[in-house]
Amino acid sequence: MKRELKLIKTIYTLEQLKCEPLSQIAIAGRSNVGKSSLINCLAGQKKLAKTSSSPGKTRSLNFYLILPEKFYLVDLPGYGYAKCSKKEREKWANLIYHYLNNNPYLKAIIILLDSRLSPQKLDLELISFLEQENIKIVPVLTKIDKCTQKEISRQVKNWLPILNTDPKDLILFSSKTGKGKNKLWQKLIDLGKN
Repeated sequence: MKRELKLIKTIYTLEQLKCEPLSQIAIAGRSNVGKSSLINCLAGQKKLAKTSSSPGKTRSLNFYLILPEKFYLVDLPGYGYAKCSKKEREKWANLIYHYLNNNPYLKAIIILLDSRLSPQKLDLELISFLEQENIKIVPVLTKIDKCTQKEISRQVKNWLPILNTDPKDLILFSSKTGKGKNKLWQKLIDLGKN
């Protein structure tokens, strides 16, 4: 079955947060971890989500409708590095916090983790927050095409105890080669049905 992703809504303020009552799965991760590339890979398009070599390109909540199943994939602004003011970063943080806390439609967060890096402080803080809020986490190690099998195995060993997850639930993903794409799609469809 051919699936389609359509950018439906871009949200910059709390007042814009209301949307159609459909299931939502959010994507979170550090700036430049590959969120936009992952969305483009899933969509089979190169320019649906804007990509950039400079971190912090996504500065809004972007709602993509997945068809034919009809649920949202929500791209959150990357955390960590961004060339913007402290005030603007605080505005994003507030928007994301309200989105995560006041959302009966949110089914899970796909957290993207760079396979080239050991666990980072901001990733650990997000995981801790999501666990406290009882928000389901779907971990995805990105950019695996840039690592050796030995490096990937080491990162999997690093992450499994932190995520408290079964190895089969950790998705190894490459936007460049498409590895992990089918597994991630299946996970999205399963979550979007509920």
